[in-house]
Amino acid sequence: MDVYPSAAKLLSHHRPERPVLALRPHTVARAAAWFLANFPGRVLYAAKANDAPPIIDALADAGIRAFDVASLVEIERVAGVEDAELYFMNPIKSRGAISRAYREFGVRRFAFDSDEELDKVLDETNGADDLTLYLRIACPNTHSLIPLEGKYGASQEEAPALLLKAHQCAMRLGITFHVGSQAVVPAAFGEVLRQVGQLIVSSGVLVDAVDIGGGFPARYPHADPPALESFMEEIVRAADELAVKHSCELLCEPGRALVAEAESVIVRVDARRGDTLYINDGAFGSLFDAAYSGFRFPARLVTPGKESAEPDTAFALYGPTCDSSDYLPGPFVLPACVGEGDYLEIGQVGAYGRVLANRFNGFGTFDEVVLTDEPMLPMFAPGGDESSDTAWPARA
Repeated sequence: MDVYPSAAKLLSHHRPERPVLALRPHTVARAAAWFLANFPGRVLYAAKANDAPPIIDALADAGIRAFDVASLVEIERVAGVEDAELYFMNPIKSRGAISRAYREFGVRRFAFDSDEELDKVLDETNGADDLTLYLRIACPNTHSLIPLEGKYGASQEEAPALLLKAHQCAMRLGITFHVGSQAVVPAAFGEVLRQVGQLIVSSGVLVDAVDIGGGFPARYPHADPPALESFMEEIVRAADELAVKHSCELLCEPGRALVAEAESVIVRVDARRGDTLYINDGAFGSLFDAAYSGFRFPARLVTPGKESAEPDTAFALYGPTCDSSDYLPGPFVLPACVGEGDYLEIGQVGAYGRVLANRFNGFGTFDEVVLTDEPMLPMFAPGGDESSDTAWPARA
């Protein structure tokens, strides 16, 4: 893969026809280093966020060897990482996927959220005695920009019996939850950890692990969250209140926070109509969240020779497909001179950008390069050295 110091430098050599996904693996390395230094337990990467080989390689090189996977395809893509630990945390899986994960890939860690799913895991592993089973519980997602509640999770009424049943057959037992994607309030984690503490007491079942899921935020123009240190402080405080704190492993599953900065997309303007720009990527490509989740991504004009002192203008964008829902309201703030033939760099698309792209109307294919400059909205300082001590030790 070709390497350039910036998008403008790329464009001084090439004027690509297709949109270009620009990877910044160095940002992944420092984000991973920060989580490994600051989270008081085991860090899993949520492979659903971005499965590009350079991203997975950068995470592994930084020391992340545990992966939250949701399908056999994701398992296959990360199984080649040396000493990989795979956690099959999709609460509902096919029987074939469970069997292959256990027998072909050595997966021993499974989530469930019902009697039926627990029975399925036990059946397809022939009642194996080497399983770590995680009960997924329902929890409110009131502090996240993309709520995920409603699809998965045992209720507070169902959970005690499920914990007791799993305790009788699991080598290790855990509880897991998810506060929603792009959680912007640290208290989101503390509130559910206290709910977990109440569940442990009411069920009378001691657990070996608590997986607090993902939801850690990245920076966007519409959502500049508190520093991640404040999330860690909240998690440590709440975890210290658990009755099992001295014997229980704490886990997390960051996806967005690890990789949002790791990719931008370089797009061409194919038309301008007033304050609306028509570009060659959009809602059915890497910019799904801008259309359907209300995200505003940072954007800049990167056409060589068009550095402009003109005042900024708020633009909306349309993608290249014939579907009128391929609309990105933004606003995207750009120099007023932008027009047909110009190139824009749209940042922070490393989380869920490439994995949500499809081939509608024949679009959705990208060139790829590596850029060595800084992302538009960095959360982690160069060197990844903003570590802080935490009170909860990681446990095997």
